This record gives sequence, structure tokens and C-alpha cells, in this order.
Amino acid sequence: MRPIRPYLYVAPALAVLVVFVYWPVLYSLWLSLYRWDWLMPAPEFVGVKNYSVLLSSAQFQAALWRTTLFTLVSVPPTLAIALVVAVQIAPPTRTNRLFRSIYFMPTVMSAVAIGVMFDFMMSTEIGTFNRALKWLGLPAVRWLTDPDIALYSIAMVEVWKQFGYAVVIYAAGIQSIPSELYEAARLDGSGPRRQFFDITFPLVMPTTFFLLILSVINGFQVFTFVDVMTEGGPARATEVILYYLVRVGFESANVGLGSAVAIILFAILMAITLLKLSTLGRKVHYGYD
Repeated sequence: MRPIRPYLYVAPALAVLVVFVYWPVLYSLWLSLYRWDWLMPAPEFVGVKNYSVLLSSAQFQAALWRTTLFTLVSVPPTLAIALVVAVQIAPPTRTNRLFRSIYFMPTVMSAVAIGVMFDFMMSTEIGTFNRALKWLGLPAVRWLTDPDIALYSIAMVEVWKQFGYAVVIYAAGIQSIPSELYEAARLDGSGPRRQFFDITFPLVMPTTFFLLILSVINGFQVFTFVDVMTEGGPARATEVILYYLVRVGFESANVGLGSAVAIILFAILMAITLLKLSTLGRKVHYGYD
């Protein structure tokens, strides 16, 4: 008979996962097969109709494209800049530890507070950004009111918030690289640039892979900045998939359709993660042999 004690140790964590992760996913999957608007006495079974409605909806397709575009313009700059900065502050000196703390601060700040701050700074009339442009003799930019620019403006805020987390993770990964590799490279006449591309960049691939998966998931789940700064506008130019879910599922009280949006988003993120594991994951090597 197997001992029951090990299962008792993991039972609290497993209970939390079941109650707050697995059960909501299964319940959302169940709701996505029904039509329900909160006022109906009982949900009406409609099968996969909610999914067919979404997949043929131009608004849903546009929201999904905006979310994809937001992820594409925010994730690569975040990781690229963070890696370059992490190389500079990786040595464990007191000054570098201070810089890591400073860079990490936006990560622990409230997203609502950050959104309000940048909403003011990007104001067309009195914003700090346009005041700086005016001082340089450049025209003002409608950061959050121009449909062609608003999504990219929010992406800049996302880069600013997530950048510090990536810096700290990258710095930890760089510190784990044996110093003997750099010493051997210097003896062979390799400069900093060659050391970066031949040693640092390949050996932090596990860290890059981890951050890439996490950043893409965060990018597809962006909501707070959109809600605080633009409310999906102007002209729905920043209505990403989660904002579309809230509008359909809560504001329009179409619970079944909103649940279908959540399930589709879950499936997309799962597919992207599995695709990365099957492609990029093969190029990631753990260890320094």
C-alpha cells in the first residue's frame, strides 16, 4: 500500500489549483456551449454556435489581430533591451544590485497606477511627452487619441513595465555562466562583442526561452492598460481580445459568448506554447558541456 503522507503534503496546493484554475476552465468550457444572459432562468444549450459566431465575427478577428500585433511590438524590444542592459549589470557589485532594484520597481507597481501616470504623460495638450517634443521644436503627437498610434503607445508602457523583470532574470542567468569561459575567450583574443555572441547569448537561451513564453502569455492577456488609458478606443483601435471578452461577456451580458472567447484564448496560448516547445525548445540546451 502506498504511503498517503506525500499526497497530504501536496493536497493544499492541489486544492488551490483545482478550485481556482482547473474548475474555472472547465466551467467556462461548459458555459461556452450555452446561451445565457444572466436574466434567463436557465442556460440554453446551443452547442458550438458561440464558437462559429465568434470565428465569423469581424470584431473578434480584429481584436485577435490587435492582440497579436501588440504582442509582436512589445515582446521582442523588451527582451532585446533587457538582455543588453543585463550584460552591463550582471557582475554582483553593490552598484549593480542598486540598478537591478531600480529597474525592477515598475514590475511590482500597480498596473492601474502606471496606466494613470502614462495617461497623463501622454496627454495631447498637457502631457510630458508632448511638452518635451515642443521643447525640441517638434509637433505634438496624439499618443492615445490617434487610432494609428494608440496601440503602439500602450505597447511602450508594457515594455517599460516588463523590462525590469526581464533584466533581473537575464542577470541571474548570466551570473550562472562559468567565468572560465570568458577567461578562455579573452586569452584567445575575443572582445566583448565576440564574447556576447559566442558565449553569453547561446548560454542564456534557456532564460530567453522562459521569458519568451511568459512574455507572449502576458502580451495576449493585456487588459489593465487598455482599460485605464483608452477604454478600447479610439474607434476600437485598442480593443484587444480580453477587452473584447469583458465587453461581450459582462457589459453585453452574453456569458456563453464571453466564455467561448476565454476558451479560444486559452487554446491559442496553449497552441503557441506547444509550438515553441516543439521548435525553439529543441535549440535550447541546459548545461555548459
